Amino acid sequence: MSNIENVEWNKLIKELSFSTSRSGGSGGQHVNKVETKVILKFDITKSDILTDRQKEILLQKLSHRLKHNSELSMYSQATRSQLKNKVRVIDNFKKLIRKTLHQKKRRIPTRVPGKVKAKIRANKKHKSVIKQLRKKPDQYQ
Repeated sequence: MSNIENVEWNKLIKELSFSTSRSGGSGGQHVNKVETKVILKFDITKSDILTDRQKEILLQKLSHRLKHNSELSMYSQATRSQLKNKVRVIDNFKKLIRKTLHQKKRRIPTRVPGKVKAKIRANKKHKSVIKQLRKKPDQYQ
């Protein structure tokens, strides 16, 4: 069973905390007076929804993105709408959690069949013969 299958997203989103601030960039007067940047904060260790194993995986794989050893912080300021930025940052959060908790399938090593190996050797031998025939015979033999 995958680590991501049993995450209840609606309950997990309720554990998130949001704050807003003024966005940077172009926008004229609008950008100077409206707080459209949305900052999402999620404390992994305090989550009641995630299992201990899921918390462990998140803490390990996202360690470079965490503040205070367990707080994940993300933001969105792509649009001039606070609501759109909130939806966008929640989507990015979900994608990050899914990607982090997704287990890759183990590769099963395969062997090259004997017939294929024999065919490779035959092709090599054929190329070798062709190249030998291209050579000029030595005059002093």
